[in-house]
Amino acid sequence: MSGPLTDGDATRIGGESGLAALPNRTTHIVGWGHEVPKALLTNADLEQIVETSDEWIGTRTGIRERHIAGDGETTASMGAIAAARALAVAGVTADSVDVIVVATLTPDHPMPSTAVLIKEAIGSHRAAAFDLSAACSGFAYAYAVAHGFLAAGLGQRALVIGAESLSRIVDWSDRSTCVLFGDGAGAIVLDAIDLHDDQNIATRPGTLSFELSADPSGAFALWIPGGSGADADPLIKMDGAKTYVYATRTMAAVATAAIERAGLTVSEVDLVIPHQANLRIIEHVSKAIAFPMEKIFVNLDRYGNTSAASIPIALSEAVAAGRLKPGDVFCTVAFGGGYTSGSFVTRWDADPANGARAAAVDPSTIKIKRPVGGAKAAEVPAALKDLLGAKRR
Repeated sequence: MSGPLTDGDATRIGGESGLAALPNRTTHIVGWGHEVPKALLTNADLEQIVETSDEWIGTRTGIRERHIAGDGETTASMGAIAAARALAVAGVTADSVDVIVVATLTPDHPMPSTAVLIKEAIGSHRAAAFDLSAACSGFAYAYAVAHGFLAAGLGQRALVIGAESLSRIVDWSDRSTCVLFGDGAGAIVLDAIDLHDDQNIATRPGTLSFELSADPSGAFALWIPGGSGADADPLIKMDGAKTYVYATRTMAAVATAAIERAGLTVSEVDLVIPHQANLRIIEHVSKAIAFPMEKIFVNLDRYGNTSAASIPIALSEAVAAGRLKPGDVFCTVAFGGGYTSGSFVTRWDADPANGARAAAVDPSTIKIKRPVGGAKAAEVPAALKDLLGAKRR
């Protein structure tokens, strides 16, 4: 494809290898976890809000339900719980983390960062912490940034989080967008590892390659106007047809490039974990790269599009479902507003049984600092209050 994948493009990351790293240092995932709100919004529920139907939504997207953040649940609170679970799975403390990177387009506040709020909530005292915005590609970008930080020798351990409260920025009167999105968070603990001299990129453990791109030609095909005063508009706008066409083309190309950078062929990949936006897009990618659907992890029917949280939630569930075992190679691929796209390839080497440690985390003990008087980020949208309230009764 042209644009983001040309060799001369300045947006391309990592030179010939796809890794900006010290020669004998890479990273690997040692912990994982996720959190989603308890409240479910089904397609049947949406029939009460906009002119739509379960059949219409399911046929066009593959989505059946999504989780919606309730009062007091925010990007930071969900991200903190997911992070605490990832730390528990890894068997490490929050104070062993050197950097916290949060991918989100729905921070609790423009300032302070959501990462700083999560840092305090999980009891971290020494980590650097910041947010990163690359829309639905955010987790791939955050993973790459954390990898670069560790591989360059600036630290030993990173906490990488994708978290979103998209229900707060959806126009609940627009059936073309409100049926697509949900809320949630996922996190991983990423550790640096030193490689043996005889390990090459085709056989070594951990992170193998990246492909990141950005194409501003679609900047206003999927966007949030924002602004202030009388002209402020905080809600998602999307040219669905244009975005769908670009997504199908870009995701296949980016995944292929990342796999090639890892020195592998598509047939050597054991699992693909794509951004969970639309089942038809995922099926298109399957055909375009000649990769069977049964080796692609899909959970969008239960979550919808959770943007930057999509891949880490799916990764956490894939491990729990027994879809990844030590030695398996998996590829993630995402597409989002910007346009942005991202993919990374990793050879899994963690013990999936460690996932049971996440049950030790008590979410009620994890608290996010709020300003005096509360915060609008912690409020359920007015369009959903009565509906979700009635479902709880």
